[in-house]
Amino acid sequence: MAEYREPLIPMLGVVTAIRTDTPDVKTFTVTGLDGKKPFVHIPGQCAMLSIPGVGEALFSITSSPTKEDALEFSIKKCGCVTDWLHAMEPGQQITIRGPYGSGFPVDTDFRGKDLVFVAGGIGLAPLHSVINYVRANRANYGKVDIVYGSRSMQDLVDFDEILNEWSKEEGITVHLTIDREQPEWKGHVGFVPNYVKELGFDTSRTVVMCGPPIMIKFTLAGLMELGFDKSNIYTTLEMKMKCALGKCGRCNIGTKYICKDGPVFRLDQLDELPDEY
Repeated sequence: MAEYREPLIPMLGVVTAIRTDTPDVKTFTVTGLDGKKPFVHIPGQCAMLSIPGVGEALFSITSSPTKEDALEFSIKKCGCVTDWLHAMEPGQQITIRGPYGSGFPVDTDFRGKDLVFVAGGIGLAPLHSVINYVRANRANYGKVDIVYGSRSMQDLVDFDEILNEWSKEEGITVHLTIDREQPEWKGHVGFVPNYVKELGFDTSRTVVMCGPPIMIKFTLAGLMELGFDKSNIYTTLEMKMKCALGKCGRCNIGTKYICKDGPVFRLDQLDELPDEY
């Protein structure tokens, strides 16, 4: 692993591989100039990627900490920095700094629990790291259900990995859904919040979710109807983060800075914050 100590100062990295996942999502594999993993992280943490002269942006680290040779980022094309990233070729350099944020409590609160992961669209990216960490340490966790939905079959990120790896592992059940019917789609059709209610999971389970704000809002409402305890529901607010260092104030909500106190929060912790989030 590359030596890296100062989170304020970017280090040079190399994009060693680029995989096209959907029409607007690509996964980038990044190493240090020495060919090693830039730094150690925990699932749910983020890193700042930048292109000098263009800008920088914060992205969830998609790869699990158990991936020892590189970091991965699944990035949706949606702005200036992401446009440049999507136009890159393997071998080009970028700068990277991190890791930032609190991450998910995979070795404490999640240990020994039955888990339900709920993701929508590119929201699978931050959960991908957690899911693969749980898979790599399978004996430490109970049953795992993954509920994942997107606009269409073509917009499902990591579809091949989901079908060929996740769905074939003992103790892991995958539930896929798309918003509207397609001739080639034989699975469930409907929005994620309604699908979660249909599945009716045991309310003792721990729920980890990420996705568009509207999906999170209605999924949380559905979980409350089912009787889930707010202390057993985790989500992430990294969309509000900007500098990632608690300096710019963009992610300040009440007494919390999302970049320093989050981006991972339990639902009961979010209830303590002002309604602006």
